[in-house]
Amino acid sequence: MFQTRSMTQPLPADSSPRAATLPSDALAPKAQAPDAQAVARGIARLFARNDIWCLAEMPLRNGRRADLMGVDPKGQVIIVEIKVARGDLLGDGKWPDYLDFCDRFYWGLPPGLDRAPLEGVDYRPDCCGIIVADGYDAEILRPAPLQPLAAARRKVEVERLARTALRRLTVGRDPDCAPWGTGE
Repeated sequence: MFQTRSMTQPLPADSSPRAATLPSDALAPKAQAPDAQAVARGIARLFARNDIWCLAEMPLRNGRRADLMGVDPKGQVIIVEIKVARGDLLGDGKWPDYLDFCDRFYWGLPPGLDRAPLEGVDYRPDCCGIIVADGYDAEILRPAPLQPLAAARRKVEVERLARTALRRLTVGRDPDCAPWGTGE
């Protein structure tokens, strides 16, 4: 289903004009663990290769905010909850609240984070996938099983996602539009 690249395969050479002007060590990955933004970027690249388009920081109707929410080519809704620290992963009791808003749920983690807790019954491995990502790319380690939303619920969520994305694009082009359309 997914076009993947192993996180251990070498990255393609950066041929951007920016790369040509930087010293070679400036392009080397940093020794520190990726932050949530880097993990989101890697997952977005994996998803884009697979025609899944996502939006970061998507507010849900229950007051939660999905780190990434997207739609695949079949119209299925995908949510990714990103965790970059063990304490944050272990202390997250709110993640089940996302399951009512998606057809597939993934945990998004940096390569060095211990994934063992996600195998425990409290993290419901039967309904949650795992993606490992850095700032360059991502790899699905455990596919998320399909837990289909009701068609009417999916329609509402896809429309909310589309309207949020369009509003962000519009406000990005014209910041004077920011005060309008905020009441969902």
